[in-house]
Amino acid sequence: GRERYPVRLRYPRELRENPDELSRLIIPTATGAQIPLGEVADITYTRGAQMIQSENTFLVGYVIFDKVAGKAEVDVVKEADAVLQEKLRTGEISLPHGVSYTFAGNYEQQARASQRLLIIIPIALLVILLILYFQFKTVTASLIHFSGVFVALAGGFILLWLYGEPWFMNFSVGGINIRDMFSMHPVNLSIAVWVGFIALFGIATDDGVLMGTYIHDTFLERDPHTREEIREAVVHAGLKRVRPAVMTTATTLIALLPVLTSTGKGSEIMIPMSIPIFGGMLIQSMTMFIVPILQCWWREGAIRKKEKQQAKTTDYETI
Repeated sequence: GRERYPVRLRYPRELRENPDELSRLIIPTATGAQIPLGEVADITYTRGAQMIQSENTFLVGYVIFDKVAGKAEVDVVKEADAVLQEKLRTGEISLPHGVSYTFAGNYEQQARASQRLLIIIPIALLVILLILYFQFKTVTASLIHFSGVFVALAGGFILLWLYGEPWFMNFSVGGINIRDMFSMHPVNLSIAVWVGFIALFGIATDDGVLMGTYIHDTFLERDPHTREEIREAVVHAGLKRVRPAVMTTATTLIALLPVLTSTGKGSEIMIPMSIPIFGGMLIQSMTMFIVPILQCWWREGAIRKKEKQQAKTTDYETI
C-alpha cells in the first residue's frame, strides 16, 4: 500500500507572511554559495487542494451533484453513467492512466436494498401461499385466497399513478387543498414503496381468508350436492361475512389516514410506504366478491366432474 509519513516544515511566521519576504530567503547552491530564493523561483498565489483524501490506499477526489425533482437516485446514477460511458466510447473525454471513477453515496444503499428486495419479495409471497395451503389443505383453495394479493398489487400501483396526476383530488374543502393536505406528488418506486407492498401482501388476504373460511365451514355443515345448493351456501356464507370484511378493511384505511397526511420528521419515508397499502386495501375489498365467485366456480366444477364420472359409469353398466 501507499506508506504515509507525517512531515511538516514551517519557517518562522516573520519570514513567511508575504511573497516578498519568502523571495529573500537564502538557500545554498551546489557550489556552496548562498543566494535569495527569488533568483531561482517565482513565488505566486495559486489554488490548491484543501486536503489530500484517500480510500483503500488510492487518492480520491469527489464530484458532487444532485438529482432533479421527480427522479429516483438509482435512475439518475444509471443515466449519468450511461452518458459518461458514451463520451468515453466516442473519445469526447478520456481518463488518464490509473484514474477511474465510481458512483457513491445514498445510491449504493439503494442499489443494495434493491438487490435484497429481489430475493425478499418472492420469499414473502411464497410464505404467504404456504400459510394459506396449511390452512385450506388444497392448492386450488389456496390460490383462490391468494388472488387477493394480485388485486391489492393492482390497487397499490393505481394509487401511485393517481398521486402523480395533477387532476386527482385537486379540490379544496374548507379552504384546504386536498392534494396539499395529502402531500400528493409523483412517487418513485423507492425502497419505502416496496416495503409498503410487502406489508400489503401480508394483509391483502385478510378479507379473502375471512370469507373463504366461513364458506368452507358452511360447505362442511350443509354438504351441498347440486349447483343450486352450492350457490345458496355461497350466498348465505358471503352475506354473513360482508360486514366483518368491510370493518376489517375500513379500520386499516382509517388508521392510514394520519400517516398519509403527516408532515413531520420521517413523513418522507412513511408516506411512500403507506400509499401502496392504502390503495391496495381500497381495491382489495373487491375480494369479498371475488373469493365467493371463485369458490362457487370451483365447487360447481367439482360437481360437474363428479356427474360426468357417474354418467360414464352408468353407460358402462348399460353396455
